[in-house]
Amino acid sequence: MPDTAQDVHTFDRSEFDRVQRPWGWFERLGGGEGYQVKRLLVRSGCRISLQRHHQRSEHWVVASGEGSLHCDGLELPAQAGTCLEIPQGAVHRASAGTSDLLIIEVQHGSWLSEDDIERLSDDYGRAGG
Repeated sequence: MPDTAQDVHTFDRSEFDRVQRPWGWFERLGGGEGYQVKRLLVRSGCRISLQRHHQRSEHWVVASGEGSLHCDGLELPAQAGTCLEIPQGAVHRASAGTSDLLIIEVQHGSWLSEDDIERLSDDYGRAGG
């Protein structure tokens, strides 16, 4: 078996910088050239902004909880194991139901920045940027 240790990223707890948001939080779990992995927790009864990204695509996997996922007019019930592919430029949102919704997000693109969020609608007054 070939040695692939150089291809494996080992995570140190200090890399998990938790960023608080009005709807919950996210943590950057790591990444590499052209990809980034995050964990998002959407609190019960909350939802992220209706948004799109011009520089990246995303893949969501629901780890726990329940709610709904929206992508370009498709409304998908969310529960553990639900997956959603979000193409670059697609309008999307995650909403938690009666329990917190935990999502693992894998971003792909040449520019992976929080500045690449176009908020179309937001429950917390952050739309328009």
